[in-house]
Amino acid sequence: MAYKVTPWEVSGDIDYGKIVKEFGLGVISDHLMKRIEKHTKELHPLLRRGVFFAHRDLNWILDEYEKGHHFFLYTGRGPSGHTHLGHILPWIFTQWLQEKFNADLWFQMTDDEKFLFNDRLDLEQTRKLAYENALDVMALGFDEKKTKIFLDTEYAKTLYPQALKVAKRLTFSTAKAAFGFTNESNVGEIFFTSIQAVPAFLPSVLKGKNIPCLIPHAVDQDPHFRVARDILPKLGYYKPASIQCTMLPGLKGGGKMSASEESSAIYTTDSPDVAKKKIMSAFTGGRDSVKEQREKGANYSICPIYHYYRLLFMPDDKELASLERECRGGSILCGECKERLSKRVAAFLSDHQHKREKAKAHIEKFMIRD
Repeated sequence: MAYKVTPWEVSGDIDYGKIVKEFGLGVISDHLMKRIEKHTKELHPLLRRGVFFAHRDLNWILDEYEKGHHFFLYTGRGPSGHTHLGHILPWIFTQWLQEKFNADLWFQMTDDEKFLFNDRLDLEQTRKLAYENALDVMALGFDEKKTKIFLDTEYAKTLYPQALKVAKRLTFSTAKAAFGFTNESNVGEIFFTSIQAVPAFLPSVLKGKNIPCLIPHAVDQDPHFRVARDILPKLGYYKPASIQCTMLPGLKGGGKMSASEESSAIYTTDSPDVAKKKIMSAFTGGRDSVKEQREKGANYSICPIYHYYRLLFMPDDKELASLERECRGGSILCGECKERLSKRVAAFLSDHQHKREKAKAHIEKFMIRD
């Protein structure tokens, strides 16, 4: 089945091996994992399990770090709706990187992007959603002294002069090739990638010296940073390094969890009961009958329930291997597996929502504006 992966649309059954070749990414090797582990003393489950599977210049970032040149982290969110579990997947890993490498984080809320690319949202809506999403970022435990969250429209005085420097080096033909723009694309859409490039070198501008940047992100965002990597050296700055992850599949199967299809996504604001209903009605890799599943087992590789365990809700490798054996051998049925997952999701949501509520009193400690 054909698939599509762009910063604004992901659909179909994604072949990540092909994406590596199409995008020109490097695969995270065992040697590179060992280099990371030398500094972190452990490997995050998302690394061990190949969820973060590709990179650009990660060896260079580690070279610089070993020379005593600390890097900063940059990631972000396009606030088009409430945060769902697919959104927080790379943020969880980013928080781990911040902790292990004692790194500053610049977190960009692209409220302008979602206004430009989404006809149903106005700027006031994207601003409100950005602040809602920021609470989810804070609830994950980022260091308030090392984390800067900003909305593009509220930090424009700082961002815009730097974006102009990028835009002057970016031709329409390059933008069209990278993003598939047409004559019907509005000029704001075409310009936007210049804004998204800025946080990758803004700390270097502010400090007056080149600082390495590492961008953890889902692989669908890679076109933005390919453009940035082409242009930044022409402005005298380092190419940003990046580390890419796969995407959390939707509960209906295929593609990724979609914020526009509520039944395919579990939101951080969902009640445990709502989350359970979504899980219990999800697509699985199960057989057509109990008898057949007992005899032949299920196909966990295509099952979003299994991938929820693997990506977020079962960090213990031995426990995950046990689940795989149960599924493959037919000793567990899909309903029981869903029940188990719903309990773990409920516990996560309860804890996250408590932290999210507490974050409201501290949001100004994280936000920066002009």
